[in-house]
This record gives sequence, structure tokens and C-alpha cells, in this order.
Amino acid sequence: MTKSRKKLTAAQKRARKKAKQERQKKYMWVFMNGKQVRINRPPTIDGMDADEFIRQSADPIWLHQNEMWEYIDSNDND
Repeated sequence: MTKSRKKLTAAQKRARKKAKQERQKKYMWVFMNGKQVRINRPPTIDGMDADEFIRQSADPIWLHQNEMWEYIDSNDND
């Protein structure tokens, strides 16, 4: 005969669900060399990648000071 499993209490279910949500926020699953592995998620600012946030909100002077010339828009509409 097989051993019966105990059911989780409501508090244990909540704790398990909360821990799962925290892991999903912190890690993501990808395939490397044909195997599924867990890696840290890239950092985000307001839900966007850090690079995308910089491109949208940085002014040309800051971009020039930090040597990010490829992101400077050259608008010649004078």
C-alpha cells in the first residue's frame, strides 16, 4: 500500500504561493546547451530594461558625458 499524503493547511498554502511568486520575480528559465536552467532576471526600472529606460529619459549632454553616443538623436529640423 502507498502512504497517504497530508494535506497542506491554508497558512502553508499561502506561504508556498508567496515563495513561488518571489522566485518568479527573481529568476527566469532559459535553455542552455539543451538543458533548462534558472538564471537571474535582468534588472528593470519601472518594468523596462535599464538600457531602454536610459534611451527614453536621458538628455544628450548626459549621454555624451557617459560615452553613449550611439543613443544621441541628431534632429536637424532648425
